[in-house]
Amino acid sequence: MAQKFPRDRFDSIPHGIDRVGAHRAPARRGAGWIVVAWGALATVVLVAAGIGGVMLFNDRLNFGNPPVASPSAEPVVTAEPVIAPDVPVLVLNGTSTAGLAAKAAETLVANGVPVGSTANASENTLTETVVYYVAPELEGAARGVAQFLPEADVRVSEQFAATGNQLVVVLGSDYADATAAG
Repeated sequence: MAQKFPRDRFDSIPHGIDRVGAHRAPARRGAGWIVVAWGALATVVLVAAGIGGVMLFNDRLNFGNPPVASPSAEPVVTAEPVIAPDVPVLVLNGTSTAGLAAKAAETLVANGVPVGSTANASENTLTETVVYYVAPELEGAARGVAQFLPEADVRVSEQFAATGNQLVVVLGSDYADATAAG
């Protein structure tokens, strides 16, 4: 049985409104893109969190201090400088200073180092003086040559092995500056 309730203000609906039931506003145009954008953002965040978690789990991601190389317990052993009278030295001028190879050769000969020949290097813009040796057993002889050349470094290299020279001095601008000042 239907009950009869007294009329109240909710029973008087203005004319022209025909809605019955839940009254919702019509959906706005383009509202679907907002849902898609939120979904895409959530996907990006979840993927980034997953990659970060995997990297952290695999110890590839380190938030601590960067690793520092610990000093080795044994110092690097270098050969004692010696003069090898049976190994002639090739002296190359790697600068634009004329006569620098001859000047260095005179210094070496005066100190008992045999000089085979002098020449200009293929480049004249080198900044560093280096004594190259082709075999590890010649390190002492290379250091013996380097002790008479200010600023000289010693390196093993097979670059000049094809020329038949076992010890090669390539003079750089650091040698030219050191000899000009002194």
